[in-house]
Amino acid sequence: MAATLDAVRVADAQLPIIDATGLSSSRPEDRAAVGAALRAACLDKGFFYVIGHGVPQGLIAAVLAESKAFFDQPMARKQAVDMALSFCNRGYEPLKAQTLEPGAPPDLKEGFYIGPDLPLDDPRVAARRFNRGPNQWPADLPGFRPTMQAYFAAMLDLGARLMRGIALSLDLPENHFAVFDRDPLATLRLLHYPPQPANAAPGEKGCGAHTDFGSLTLLLQGDVGGLQVWDEAAGTWIHAPPIPGAYVVNLGDLIARWTNGRYRSTLHRVVNVSGRERYSVPFFYTGNPDQPIECIPTCLAAGETPTYAPTTVEAHLKDMYARTYA
Repeated sequence: MAATLDAVRVADAQLPIIDATGLSSSRPEDRAAVGAALRAACLDKGFFYVIGHGVPQGLIAAVLAESKAFFDQPMARKQAVDMALSFCNRGYEPLKAQTLEPGAPPDLKEGFYIGPDLPLDDPRVAARRFNRGPNQWPADLPGFRPTMQAYFAAMLDLGARLMRGIALSLDLPENHFAVFDRDPLATLRLLHYPPQPANAAPGEKGCGAHTDFGSLTLLLQGDVGGLQVWDEAAGTWIHAPPIPGAYVVNLGDLIARWTNGRYRSTLHRVVNVSGRERYSVPFFYTGNPDQPIECIPTCLAAGETPTYAPTTVEAHLKDMYARTYA
């Protein structure tokens, strides 16, 4: 993999643009057509744009505005909701708190974590299940909480719809992932990337090269690019610039494990050389924590054996968090 921070600018069409409208159709052939488009994208780079997602543009604009307002606050206000105050990884993540690329400097980003908002007396919280608990909310931004809660609900719906499309893409029953979609672990993460410094340390970047932990990542980008995707066939990084009204969607490690690597969980990174502040909002759709993750039998070729050992969603996530926050 090339060490340079440069990437090739290619036509947007190099990453497919998939219209997800058909997944909400009552006509099986419309849903199957989206499944076929997803299959082609998943067998290629595992990265694609999605339009026709049904998330209101007004809500999207409000999320980006509230995110910027949070990061624009004085550090003392951000630290009042620091992740260190949460037992379930919620709240503010300071600059350089995470290292996603082994051997590289810490990531040049600050973030804010939001998950399913559960009270302290919920049995899952009382048992200290991984990433289960209450969110932290900034006190001085009255529009922040309702905006993020509305968006979180919309993204849960979109994640479940896309998983039905993934099932169709694998020639599985449309409801194959219904248990996985129940009571899902999901994380909404607000991110702010300052411009790449001129005197950056070797290998320092906004977000180190990594694959995502879960099943699907649905990325809302602002108007500043910086996302780069590894093109294995070409042996180079390519840009995935923002397209108005579209999400960038990529497969995570759980899909790769389920399909024995047939569907790709592709390396990607962020290098913000725009000279401007960059804001993005990934939604990590991870699924039911108790869901066993082992190879789907129909994804194995004749005589092929599973590459990955069986695990569960929760066990996999615990391992990934331990590695990147070590």
